[in-house]
Amino acid sequence: VQLQASGGGLVQPGGSLRLSCEASGFTVGHYAIGWFRQAPGKGREGVGCISSSDGSALYVDSVKGRFTISRDNAKKQVSLQMNSLKPEDTAVYYCARSRRFSRVYDLKEYDYWGRGTLVTVSS
Repeated sequence: VQLQASGGGLVQPGGSLRLSCEASGFTVGHYAIGWFRQAPGKGREGVGCISSSDGSALYVDSVKGRFTISRDNAKKQVSLQMNSLKPEDTAVYYCARSRRFSRVYDLKEYDYWGRGTLVTVSS
Protein backbone atom coordinates (compact mmCIF):
# COMPACT_ATOMS: atom_id res chain seq x y z
CA VAL A 1 0.00 0.00 0.00
CA GLN A 2 1.38 3.38 -0.98
CA LEU A 3 0.12 6.92 -1.09
CA GLN A 4 2.15 9.75 -2.49
CA ALA A 5 1.24 13.42 -2.36
CA SER A 6 2.75 15.71 -4.97
CA GLY A 7 2.26 19.12 -6.56
CA GLY A 8 3.48 21.36 -3.78
CA GLY A 9 5.58 24.43 -4.31
CA LEU A 10 5.91 28.14 -3.74
CA VAL A 11 2.92 30.32 -4.57
CA GLN A 12 2.00 33.92 -3.89
CA PRO A 13 -0.92 34.82 -1.65
CA GLY A 14 -4.13 34.60 -3.61
CA GLY A 15 -2.69 32.02 -5.95
CA SER A 16 -3.67 28.42 -6.62
CA LEU A 17 -2.11 24.99 -6.48
CA ARG A 18 -3.39 21.53 -7.24
CA LEU A 19 -2.08 18.66 -5.18
CA SER A 20 -2.37 15.04 -6.22
CA CYS A 21 -2.44 11.90 -4.15
CA GLU A 22 -1.40 8.85 -6.12
CA ALA A 23 -2.51 5.54 -4.65
CA SER A 24 -1.16 2.08 -5.33
CA GLY A 25 -1.41 -1.38 -3.83
CA PHE A 26 -5.09 -1.19 -2.95
CA THR A 27 -8.48 -0.43 -4.46
CA VAL A 28 -8.70 3.30 -3.88
CA GLY A 29 -12.43 3.32 -4.60
CA HIS A 30 -13.04 1.36 -1.39
CA TYR A 31 -11.56 4.04 0.84
CA ALA A 32 -12.24 7.55 1.97
CA ILE A 33 -9.19 9.72 1.34
CA GLY A 34 -8.30 12.52 3.70
CA TRP A 35 -6.00 15.47 3.32
CA PHE A 36 -4.05 16.79 6.27
CA ARG A 37 -1.42 19.42 6.77
CA GLN A 38 1.28 20.22 9.24
CA ALA A 39 2.63 23.73 9.57
CA PRO A 40 6.09 24.36 11.02
CA GLY A 41 6.04 23.85 14.77
CA LYS A 42 2.42 22.72 14.83
CA GLY A 43 0.53 19.46 14.93
CA ARG A 44 -1.02 17.72 11.98
CA GLU A 45 -4.54 18.93 11.24
CA GLY A 46 -7.28 17.77 8.94
CA VAL A 47 -8.09 19.75 5.83
CA GLY A 48 -10.83 17.66 4.31
CA CYS A 49 -11.92 14.22 3.25
CA ILE A 50 -13.74 12.67 0.31
CA SER A 51 -15.97 9.66 0.70
CA SER A 52 -15.54 6.41 -1.16
CA SER A 53 -19.22 6.02 -2.01
CA ASP A 54 -20.67 9.15 -3.58
CA GLY A 55 -17.69 11.47 -3.73
CA SER A 56 -19.10 13.82 -1.14
CA ALA A 57 -16.52 15.81 0.76
CA LEU A 58 -16.12 17.56 4.06
CA TYR A 59 -13.83 20.48 4.76
CA VAL A 60 -12.48 22.20 7.80
CA ASP A 61 -13.91 25.70 8.21
CA SER A 62 -10.64 27.46 7.45
CA VAL A 63 -10.56 26.11 3.87
CA LYS A 64 -14.26 25.93 2.99
CA GLY A 65 -14.99 27.70 -0.25
CA ARG A 66 -11.31 27.75 -1.20
CA PHE A 67 -10.29 24.08 -1.34
CA THR A 68 -11.95 21.30 -3.31
CA ILE A 69 -11.24 17.57 -3.13
CA SER A 70 -12.02 15.32 -6.08
CA ARG A 71 -11.22 11.76 -6.99
CA ASP A 72 -10.67 9.65 -10.08
CA ASN A 73 -10.80 6.03 -8.99
CA ALA A 74 -9.84 4.74 -12.43
CA LYS A 75 -6.61 6.73 -12.24
CA LYS A 76 -6.19 5.91 -8.54
CA GLN A 77 -5.85 9.59 -7.87
CA VAL A 78 -7.33 12.08 -5.43
CA SER A 79 -6.78 15.78 -5.96
CA LEU A 80 -6.84 18.81 -3.70
CA GLN A 81 -7.48 22.04 -5.58
CA MET A 82 -6.43 24.99 -3.47
CA ASN A 83 -7.48 28.48 -4.46
CA SER A 84 -7.13 31.89 -2.81
CA LEU A 85 -4.17 30.62 -0.86
CA LYS A 86 -3.10 32.44 2.28
CA PRO A 87 0.23 32.48 4.11
CA GLU A 88 -1.40 30.47 6.89
CA ASP A 89 -1.94 27.64 4.41
CA THR A 90 1.81 27.08 4.38
CA ALA A 91 2.43 23.51 5.50
CA VAL A 92 3.42 20.03 4.46
CA TYR A 93 0.32 18.39 3.02
CA TYR A 94 -0.40 14.69 3.38
CA CYS A 95 -3.01 12.30 2.08
CA ALA A 96 -4.19 9.22 3.94
CA ARG A 97 -6.79 6.49 3.59
CA SER A 98 -9.60 5.45 5.86
CA ARG A 99 -12.10 2.61 5.69
CA ARG A 100 -14.80 4.88 7.03
CA PHE A 101 -16.10 8.34 6.19
CA SER A 102 -16.50 9.29 9.82
CA ARG A 103 -14.47 11.28 12.36
CA VAL A 104 -12.64 12.46 9.26
CA TYR A 105 -10.29 14.77 11.17
CA ASP A 106 -9.23 12.08 13.63
CA LEU A 107 -5.75 10.90 12.62
CA LYS A 108 -6.41 7.54 14.25
CA GLU A 109 -9.06 6.78 11.62
CA TYR A 110 -6.38 6.55 8.94
CA ASP A 111 -4.17 3.51 8.52
CA TYR A 112 -1.82 4.50 5.72
CA TRP A 113 -0.26 7.86 5.07
CA GLY A 114 1.62 9.18 2.12
CA ARG A 115 4.78 11.21 2.19
CA GLY A 116 3.92 14.86 2.23
CA THR A 117 4.44 17.68 -0.18
CA LEU A 118 5.42 21.17 0.91
CA VAL A 119 3.22 24.14 0.10
CA THR A 120 4.66 27.57 0.78
CA VAL A 121 2.47 30.65 0.39
CA SER A 122 4.59 33.75 0.41
CA SER A 123 5.23 36.91 -1.53
